Parts: sequence; structure tokens; C-alpha cells
Amino acid sequence: MSASARPSGRRLASSATMELTVPSCESGIGRVIVSPDSADLIAGVRVRPVAVWPDDRGYFLEVFRAGQGLVEAYPGATTQVSTSLSYPGTIKAFHYHLDQHDVWTVTAGMLQVALVDLREGSATYGVKNTLYVGELRPWQILIPPGVAHGYKVIGTRPAMLVYATDRVYNPQDEGRLPYDDAGINYDWELQHK
Repeated sequence: MSASARPSGRRLASSATMELTVPSCESGIGRVIVSPDSADLIAGVRVRPVAVWPDDRGYFLEVFRAGQGLVEAYPGATTQVSTSLSYPGTIKAFHYHLDQHDVWTVTAGMLQVALVDLREGSATYGVKNTLYVGELRPWQILIPPGVAHGYKVIGTRPAMLVYATDRVYNPQDEGRLPYDDAGINYDWELQHK
């Protein structure tokens, strides 16, 4: 079905460039992304592997370098870098931005990252992606405005998320949806029992 033929969902917010609505998604976790260049990625989402250099003292991981990697896709300079530590089993979902781009890098532990396209008119409106990222799959994820995002800490250790944004935090730019929103219909339960 073409993006223009899709029915609209529950209206959330709008900006000068897009309308955001909650689609009516099928139950489940959507398309699982196992390759950084997957054709199943939501439009505008980009993924790139991160190099990890382990030695007998631990490991080194370069998260961001100005003008290189995924942060170079920002329309402006990276203006804020933040970190969040979450305990095993924690779910932080869903939130979205009207203008802000995020680049996420998991530096410790593992996350089940959930994305859903809320942008009416997008070629991937209503598509859900799931990415398993962290120590066992060191990837960075570029999340564009209008793509709802959240995560669940998987495994037995806390997870550390480092993220860079292309603008300073602005509560007027951020919206939230419950982790169990009926329109998104994301299944946070264990998938491989």
C-alpha cells in the first residue's frame, strides 16, 4: 500500500515539515535488523558498526568524532552528548522528536531497541524495527525526527547508552507514548523461548 493510501492514525503532533500519528501496527516486534545496510530499515534510520579495541585491561570504543560517522549526517553540529544507565529488564519507551536527531551507541550491556515510523506520508509509515545492539553487536543508530524509539535492557547486566543529539534538549520538541501503546502494539516479551 502506498504511503498516501494508508489510513491516518491517532494524531500526535506536527511541525512545519511533518505530521506525526500513531499507526495501527500488527502485534509483534516488526522487522528484526541484523545487518547495518538492511533494506528493512525505516526511512532515514542509519546504522553503522563501531570499532571496539579490546586488550588485557578492558576495551576502548570511540563513540563520536566531530564531522565523521553518523553525526556528520546532522544538519548542524552535535550540541549535546548524554548517557543513561539502565538496569536489566528496564523498558524505556516510547518517545519521539519533531526536530531532533539522535545517534545512539551502547557502550556496556545489551539493548533491544524498538523503532516505529510515525511520519504520515513516509514510505515506511507504521513500520517497526527491532535492533539488538551493545557489546555483542557494537552498532551506532541514527534516529531521525518522527521515528518513535525506545529500548529494553536484555541480559543480566546494566546497559549504558551514550547518545549525541543535534540540538540541546527542548521539552517542546519531545513527545512520549506508553511502552504498551495499543497503536504501536510492540511485543516486549521474550521472543526466543
